[in-house]
Amino acid sequence: MAAITLFAAAFAGDATGQPYPARIVEVLIPGTPGTSADIVGRVLLDGMSAYLGQRFIPLNKPGAGGVLATAAVAHAKSDGYTLLHGAAWTLTAAPLTELHTPYTRRSFEPICQTFKNDQVIVARPNTYKNVADLIAATKARPGGLNYGTPSLGSIPHLAMVELSQIAKAEFNQVSFRGSSEPVQMTAAGQIDFGVAPLTAAASTTLAMPGLFATNRNPSIPDVPTVAEQGFDVAPLSIGGLFSPAGIPADVKDKLEAACIAAMQTDAFKLMAKNTLQPSNFSGDSRVFSMNIDKDMEDKRRLLTSLGMAKR
Repeated sequence: MAAITLFAAAFAGDATGQPYPARIVEVLIPGTPGTSADIVGRVLLDGMSAYLGQRFIPLNKPGAGGVLATAAVAHAKSDGYTLLHGAAWTLTAAPLTELHTPYTRRSFEPICQTFKNDQVIVARPNTYKNVADLIAATKARPGGLNYGTPSLGSIPHLAMVELSQIAKAEFNQVSFRGSSEPVQMTAAGQIDFGVAPLTAAASTTLAMPGLFATNRNPSIPDVPTVAEQGFDVAPLSIGGLFSPAGIPADVKDKLEAACIAAMQTDAFKLMAKNTLQPSNFSGDSRVFSMNIDKDMEDKRRLLTSLGMAKR
C-alpha cells in the first residue's frame, strides 16, 4: 500500500528549500503496559503507521487514574502530532467527580472507538448460579453480601449500583486497587462475589452468574447477560483514539481513515479476539462521539445518586 501524506508540513520545504524531517506522532496511553488501552493501542498504532507511512509511537503515562495523560493531551497543540489512546472514563466520569481534571469532554475530538470492555460477575462454584440468586441472598439478609470492584466509582462499581437500584437490593461494596484483586479475593473466599472486566476474569475457574453487556460475549457464549435475566444494566466501558479539540478537519479525516484501516488488519483482529472484545466493540468518529455523550449522561446520573458528582 502506498504511503499517504498525513501532514503536508512534514514534506514541505523551509525557507532554504530544505525538506522538513517527518515528525513522529506521539500517542499518550494512560496507565502502565498491559492494560487494555496499551495492548490495543500498540497494535493499532502499528497498523496506522503502515497505512500512513508516518510513525506513531505509544508513550505510557500513568497517574491519577489516567487523568495525567488525558490532561497532557487536552493542552497539547491541536495539530495531530499529539494524541490520546485510552478509556473514555477519564472524559465521561472523572470530570463529573471531585477529582481535579483540567479539561472537559469538549476538550477532545473523538477519532475512532477501538475497544469495549465487558464487565462480569464472578462467584465461587456452587454458590450463586445467576443474578436472581445474588438478589435473593442479599434480600434474605440485607447488606449481608460483600462484593468487590476495582475502585469506588469504577465501571464495575457503577454497574452494581445500577443493579442494586433496579432490583431494590442492598449489597456491601469493597474497593480494591486493581481489576484482578476482586477475582482473586472471590476465589479465596474473602468476599461473596466480585465484578471486574472480563479480561481480568477470563482465565478463572470461578462461576459467572452474569455479564454486564448488551449482548453475550463470543468468548463466553454460555454466560447470559444481566439484561437477559430481567435487569436492564449494561454500562459502557469503551475507549479509543482522541485528539485535542480543534484539530483540522482534513487531518482528523486522515487519522480516522487510518484507524479504521488498522482495525481491519489480521494483527488487530487477532488481538481483539485474544482480549475478548465483543462483536460491537469498534466504531468511527460519529459512533464513538455518540457513545461518549450517552456514557457521560449515564455516569452523571449514577454518580449523582452516589453523591459523588460535582454540585
